[in-house]
Amino acid sequence: MKEALLYEKLADERVQCNLCAHRCVIAPGRKGICQVRENRAGVLYTLVYGIPLSQAVDPIEKKPLFHFYPGSTAFSIATVGCNFRCEFCQNADISQMPRDRGQIVGSQASPQEVVQSAERYGSRSIAYTYTEPTIFFEYSYDIARLAHDAGIASVYVTNGYMTPEMLDLFQGRGNGHEPWLDAANVDLKAFRDETYRKTCGARLQPVLDSLKHMRELGVWVEVTTLVVPDMNDSEDELRDIAQFIATDLGVEVPWHVSRFHPDYKMYDRGPTPEDTLRRAYDLGRDAGLRYVYVGNVPGARLEDTFCYNCGQMLIERRGFRVGRRNIRAGACTNCGTSVDGVGMG
Repeated sequence: MKEALLYEKLADERVQCNLCAHRCVIAPGRKGICQVRENRAGVLYTLVYGIPLSQAVDPIEKKPLFHFYPGSTAFSIATVGCNFRCEFCQNADISQMPRDRGQIVGSQASPQEVVQSAERYGSRSIAYTYTEPTIFFEYSYDIARLAHDAGIASVYVTNGYMTPEMLDLFQGRGNGHEPWLDAANVDLKAFRDETYRKTCGARLQPVLDSLKHMRELGVWVEVTTLVVPDMNDSEDELRDIAQFIATDLGVEVPWHVSRFHPDYKMYDRGPTPEDTLRRAYDLGRDAGLRYVYVGNVPGARLEDTFCYNCGQMLIERRGFRVGRRNIRAGACTNCGTSVDGVGMG
């Protein structure tokens, strides 16, 4: 156990956690919604510090991040737990373990050991992923500091339900250190508050606020929407998401629309039709987005990167593998237009 960051003490030994947008008020002996932060006698503790359940080396494209050092690898870690309860969660066995089974398990690994592992495997970045990294913020924060000193980037794969205070602390606002969070892929699961409340146990606006705040803080952002039949797949809603990205985040922000497969508690519908995903792709391009990708559809050829100016293919992808590239010094080899992203070659 480790004392948590970002909480305040209240009367009667209660505490308010200010890490995520739930801002749980927690009585003594109780846990927050995430089930991995506990109030013990008026002190809030994180129960998952230094005990990742999963450690692996992944292509950065698996996150998915297509405009952040493409072709590199990310040393990926996760602890158990999540501040959402999405009915379609594809990692529910670990994200919902504390809630569904009352268990917190993992193997000990100090922040130093995580960074050493990333160095050993030649990973360009460390990805906090698989579950929701916000709930193990203290652990990722300490890792990111050491990673920054070692020249290794830090990446969040997140639902975006953190507070501005958390992002400010991560990026050094008010404490003087350099930014430690380099990139994030944020799941924008829907564009209707009712869907967030009913299906995820959360709200929409804090996610939108986090996305905009990340951009303000200089984090490279990519957005993913899992397109679920009869949940968020209407043309109006997909158009609203595309317009939000283009208008509020920027046309250079990539949008990944991903195919749903039945999982966890949502087996009452089939996989997303390819026509729906292609419609989402077209809506994104119609909104002016420079980069739209379709995921989980092998052979669709909609994960290649093209120059938004001349149309030349810039990066060819097969699954998570990067093939041909037509980028030199960060620009299209045909017309010289700069390619948006970080470490694009």
